[in-house]
This record gives sequence, structure tokens and C-alpha cells, in this order.
Amino acid sequence: MRRLPLVLATVALAALAATAPAASAAEPPAASFVIEDPRITESSGLAASRTHPGVYWTHNDSDDGPYLYGVDAATGRTVARITMTGVGRPRDVEAVSLGPDGQLYVGDIGDNRNGGWEHVWIYRFPEPKQLGDVTVKATQFTVKYADGPRDAEALMVHPKTGRVYIASKDREKGGLYEGPANLSGGGANVFRRVAAVPWVTDGAFSPDGNRLALRGYLVARTYPWRDGRPEGEGERVDAPWQGQAESVTYTADGSALMFGAEGAKSRVVAIPVAAQPGPGASGAPSPRSSPNAAAADPEPAGEGGNFTRGALVLAGATVLVMGGRRLLRRRRSD
Repeated sequence: MRRLPLVLATVALAALAATAPAASAAEPPAASFVIEDPRITESSGLAASRTHPGVYWTHNDSDDGPYLYGVDAATGRTVARITMTGVGRPRDVEAVSLGPDGQLYVGDIGDNRNGGWEHVWIYRFPEPKQLGDVTVKATQFTVKYADGPRDAEALMVHPKTGRVYIASKDREKGGLYEGPANLSGGGANVFRRVAAVPWVTDGAFSPDGNRLALRGYLVARTYPWRDGRPEGEGERVDAPWQGQAESVTYTADGSALMFGAEGAKSRVVAIPVAAQPGPGASGAPSPRSSPNAAAADPEPAGEGGNFTRGALVLAGATVLVMGGRRLLRRRRSD
């Protein structure tokens, strides 16, 4: 009977351990990699897969396909090639982004006539659940700008609202253009200028939707995103020098920015993202502190939720141990 407290303590520790979060498939730690596929010589866009951890979608910017390639960051090798049908012949594919609906958005938005195309296109289709070479039927959307044609290389889909944004490539009058709440396949989708931005070649939203990253050949910046607009002058990111610097995306977990460039066996460089200030500061609020977080999940299943449940289990286990000790003392006195 002297082992009773030890047995109860062991049970308590086991119960406490049971409150720890279960292991799950996670995004591999961000690391730079080289795109090994000899078919990819003009990588002009990047998007981190949410379905396949460690895989990045990319494409050539012209005279290829229409194809989208899935590259495994661990090896640099192509693990999927998507052939799009139903989109005609693309002119100048410059960007790819993944929406909250699990669909890939491909931006055929480049304008080799320097603002001469009357319209450009966006192609959309579901991200494949299985890796490999597949053919998909994409939906084609016609895009026009409210203030006239322009060249662009950056297309970003907000990860919460699903709204599509395009940043024009203009050294003096670069602008961020907002598309309609829902794209329509039946007519032109008019994009309207909502903010001035620098001359950029690509952009991406953070996975929580609180920041917008924009890059050019020489400079990259991230901006707090509030009320559907970038805020302030942004913060400079130590982007690598890559020559024909054409692409940027966040890792799926938001821990790093991945910078890509054109060229055979081009290198994708990982730059860790610094922690941002909390609410009320100049940075973006953390996902836990978003206005809807409390209503959507009154006790998050993250560290706070697990700590609360663990404390309750530990308190209960303590009661068991103390009760066992009292029972032992009573039996000894009998």
C-alpha cells in the first residue's frame, strides 16, 4: 500500500501528458533551394502549397505551356506539372497565388506592349490533391483597369477575403488595384486603383492576411494590411540580390519570405520573417488577437488552451495524490 501515492502520481503525469498537442504534418523549416528542372528557365511567380508541405508552385513567364510546376524545396526537383486547358494561349504569365478557397490563381497580366493590351487574364483552378502530371480545366477571367491598360507582374489573393489584387509595374505611378469581390467569367472584371505602391515585380500576402510583401529588382518591403489597404511606408526587408528578381511568397506557416528569380537553375532564397508588434503598435496584429478570434474559438487549441486544460488536470491529480496519502495514513493508524 505504500506505493499508492506513487501510482496516483504516475496516473496524474500521464493525464497531464495527454493534454499535449498531438504531432501533425507541419511545414518543413524554411530553407533556400535551387530549381533543378531544366524546363524552368524563367521562374516568374511563386506560391507555397497548403496541401503539400514544402512544395512551391511556379511557372515560366512566356512561351511555355500553359504549365504550372510544383517544386519540392527539399530536393529542388519538380514533383508535379499542371497543364491548363480552356484558357487559350497565354501571352505573358507573371504571377501565381493561392486563395482561401484552395484554388490557384495564375496571372497572365504582363504587358509586353508597355500598357498596350486592352485586357489581360486570370486563370483559376483547384490545387491538385495529388502530385504528378495532370491536366486541368481552368476558368478564365478577363481583367481591365478602371484607369486604362498598364503593365503588371504582381497578383495577390487575400488569404481571408479571397479578393484579388494586382500591382502595376510603373516607376513613377505604380498602383495597387483591387478586383471585384467575386470574379465573373461572363464579362470584364474591372480593377480599381486603391493605393500607390513602388515599382514591383511580385507580391504576396502573409498567411494570416495581416501583411503585404512587395518586391522589385533591388528592394522589398512589407506593409501592415488594414481595412483592405497597405498602411504607411512599410518596413524594408533584406531581400537578396538576384539580378532578374521576379518572385516572392511567404512560406505556408508565414515564418519566412521566399525570393525567386529567372534563369536556369535559379535559386530561391529563404529570408526569416521578424516577429511583428502586437495590436496597437505599428506592425500587424497576431492571428490570435484578430477581432473574430474570441468569437470563433473561445478557448483556442493552442498554447493557452492546452495550458488551461493541463492546469485543471494537474489540480485534479493533486487532489488524488493528497487523498491517497490520507487514506494510507488512516490504514497505518488502524
